[in-house]
Amino acid sequence: MPPADHRRLFRRRITIVTRFLAFIPIAAVAAAAAAPSAEHPLPPIPKGVKIGGIAVGGLNAEAARVHVQRVWGRPTLFVFGKKSWKAGPSALGASANVGRAVKRALRAHPGKRVQLRVRFDRQRLGHYIARLDSHLSRPAGDATLVGLSNLRPVISPGRPGLKIDRVKMTARIIRTVRTSRRAPIRLAVQNVAPTVTPDNFGPVIVIETASHRLLFYEGSSLSQTFTVATGQSAYPTPSGQWSIVDLQRDPWWIPPPDAPWAQGAKPIPPGPGNPLGTRWMGLSAPGVGIHGTPDAASLGYSESHGCIRMAIPDAEWVFNQVRVGTPVFTVSA
Repeated sequence: MPPADHRRLFRRRITIVTRFLAFIPIAAVAAAAAAPSAEHPLPPIPKGVKIGGIAVGGLNAEAARVHVQRVWGRPTLFVFGKKSWKAGPSALGASANVGRAVKRALRAHPGKRVQLRVRFDRQRLGHYIARLDSHLSRPAGDATLVGLSNLRPVISPGRPGLKIDRVKMTARIIRTVRTSRRAPIRLAVQNVAPTVTPDNFGPVIVIETASHRLLFYEGSSLSQTFTVATGQSAYPTPSGQWSIVDLQRDPWWIPPPDAPWAQGAKPIPPGPGNPLGTRWMGLSAPGVGIHGTPDAASLGYSESHGCIRMAIPDAEWVFNQVRVGTPVFTVSA
């Protein structure tokens, strides 16, 4: 290589080394300025300052941020009877702007209270409360027919249900989570009344076969009493608890196929001569029903083949009050 080329290569290398050495002190100075040192610590928050009720005076910005996030982010205790559980702010849809509060605290006067802004995702909070409702609520239990006591229907009072009061629960959660002092949240609930009560239970029929009476009750309150005909000694009306399973207006009379007394009889269409009158209320007791009769002279006696006969207007009245499922007691009284 010619001497001139050696000189040019040497000068180029000197230039590169000089530029590299010149960069080192500049980078070192920049790094020293960016990183805090024991000689230049981060400035503390003035004494006595609180963020959302949390004391941060004397802490630097980073320490204050960590402290506030830890205290505010602790779980909230819920209480319902003997049950208790915890949920963090995030599960309740809450978030706090801690960084902004810390910046304000650094500029605050000593003893100043700085607000911690808390926001709620209402949809997330609503979903949480809905889950509580599905797990802790219980439906009301309707009144039920227990049986008879002294030939009078006995109706249970039912059981009230329980559901979460979602409006009150939302307000309680928001109010509590926005504070630094977290008192336990008691579940806000509402009682749910039964749909069916003893007062609106509906009709219950009691038939005294020996006395030839049909007692029509509204729940446990006697509403009407009717004279009826019941089964002959050869075809007695069966005793027991039944229900109405069939309702027919202007029914056909169909001869019972297995009844010796009906052998050779033919079906009878609706009309004045129909032995069922104008209404049929079939019971769950096989082949037995409550119906009208054109034979008013049989009422008050044991004249039927097991059915309960009524005067035609009386049967029509009862028919209009009952439904499929109405309970019927037949008792030998």
